[in-house]
Amino acid sequence: MPPCYGIIPARFASSRFPGKPLAEILGKPMFRHVYERAASCPELVRVILATDDERIAQVARDEGVPVVMTSPEHPSGTDRVLEAARLLELPEDSVVINIQGDEPALRPALLTLLLAPFARIDVQVATLARPLHQDTAHLPDVVKVVLDSQGKALYFSRAPIPFHRNGKGSAFLGHVGLYAFRLPMLRRFVELGPGRLEQIEKLEQLRFLEAGIPIHVVLTEHCTHGVDRPEDIAAVEDILRQEESDE
Repeated sequence: MPPCYGIIPARFASSRFPGKPLAEILGKPMFRHVYERAASCPELVRVILATDDERIAQVARDEGVPVVMTSPEHPSGTDRVLEAARLLELPEDSVVINIQGDEPALRPALLTLLLAPFARIDVQVATLARPLHQDTAHLPDVVKVVLDSQGKALYFSRAPIPFHRNGKGSAFLGHVGLYAFRLPMLRRFVELGPGRLEQIEKLEQLRFLEAGIPIHVVLTEHCTHGVDRPEDIAAVEDILRQEESDE
């Protein structure tokens, strides 16, 4: 396996939840939960927080979390991850995971699963998907994916795909928003710029598919539990408490 790194993009200026990375969850800032869980993945050589805000950076230093300062002008977290990789001078053969900073209940095993395909030299980009109940397939915030026979993504959409013509189908896959890239392909992603379908669906992973770059999709039974709004914190705290009681 090539050397693998985790980078957690964390920005302060979220429209729905300003200052989200610093939100307290069971006595710790949210990013600290994400960092600790990612750092426990044995395949990762190093995990680093990438932010554009000195308030987040200072708390990270106080918490002992490695952090790099990046530009506030990035249009996406993936662009921020690339700048962090450059600042850290990661080896050219690295695999980099873009770890969402609002996933305090992240399962380290998902990172291990995501990295497994990179034992094959032909895999350049990988992500995860899980079985999705048809009752949630119509929700636009739940991204769906369809695969070819080799486990590569054919398309991602906010629409319920595939469309079941007879109305009886239930074979939906929901995208799990973790990505891993070989470093040259991460650089290529940023160089390509937004594609037409990406801008229509507001799904940046479509940039690869529009450019003819395959995305390997690993199936899992587990979902992630992100924090999009302040009211999501209580549910995540319940999950974390349950995990502690099960240990």
